[in-house]
Amino acid sequence: MSEKGTLYLVATPIGNLQDITFRAIDTLKMVDMIAAEDTRQSIKLLNHFEIKKPLISYHEHNKNTKGNYLIEQLELGKNIALVSDAGSPGISDPGEDLVRLAVDNDIKVTMIPGPVAAMTGLVISGLPTGQFVFEGFLPMNKRARQEHLNRLKDEIRTIIFYEAPHKLPYTLKDIYNALGDRRIALARELTKIHEEVIRCSILEAIDLYSEKLPKGEYVLIVEGQSRNILEENEKNKFAEISIEEHVQMYIDEGLTKKDAIKKVADERGMIKRDVYNVVMKK
Repeated sequence: MSEKGTLYLVATPIGNLQDITFRAIDTLKMVDMIAAEDTRQSIKLLNHFEIKKPLISYHEHNKNTKGNYLIEQLELGKNIALVSDAGSPGISDPGEDLVRLAVDNDIKVTMIPGPVAAMTGLVISGLPTGQFVFEGFLPMNKRARQEHLNRLKDEIRTIIFYEAPHKLPYTLKDIYNALGDRRIALARELTKIHEEVIRCSILEAIDLYSEKLPKGEYVLIVEGQSRNILEENEKNKFAEISIEEHVQMYIDEGLTKKDAIKKVADERGMIKRDVYNVVMKK
């Protein structure tokens, strides 16, 4: 029985062709076939670097049938490279499903790293980069989108979204309605001649794109919720009940009076002794 092949995830430029790595070119020349999200787009890249390999389409609408075919070829010992339209395959594209299939079938998967639009946009946004969460494209369904954004309301990490130009004005309004006004960076045409990063508030972005026509794919980098605001919201949550009622609530849940007083003091930002004095006054 022949040895299984390897699935190579090959990152390609997100705009500037010079961003491709030597290793990516060598890998694309070495494999037996290349699976591409859009063969019409990928053939331009391959022609530019004079790479002549069989090209097969693999995208969201054919991933089930083509995914099984690619696994069969890998099982037969063929080495296959997977590329997306731009950037790193497997992020916000059906490459994720092919990787899972390969792993489930004990096929070796390796990555030829390179450009990622989300990371490129993040590091030049001017917003905190120490902790972040990548959300990709929001759900198309209006209710699902709203629920998704509502879950991010208290997210303190920087949030990264992808969005198409024709949906951008609506998405900005949805983000504002769910998260309120915050700092945002809108990055487009990354690594290209007309690269642009607009840094402003979400409301300012809504105003801007009510007059300006969005062009190109966007990376949206949104400021996370302030820890101070979260702490204030936590304190205000119990403003409508008395300290005595607050303590009793936790006693009813099974906490001792001592533990209930400590918990209430933490939640209200109070000194434990002050809570004790209020509860014990008779």
